[in-house]
Amino acid sequence: MSLQNELNTITSSMSELSVRITALVELEGASMQSEVYSELVAAERSIGTLLRRLTRVATRIQ
Repeated sequence: MSLQNELNTITSSMSELSVRITALVELEGASMQSEVYSELVAAERSIGTLLRRLTRVATRIQ
């Protein structure tokens, strides 16, 4: 598998995960313990950062 294809696959998977975590935070956030909510929001932000980095890398190798 080429590097570009692998990055596309990883980015796609991470995007799906980001959408799922965001939905969980938005739909269930009010009923979560504050520590759990905070950790999920932090994870959501971390994944967003990772996606931006992966996108930059993918752009540079095209």
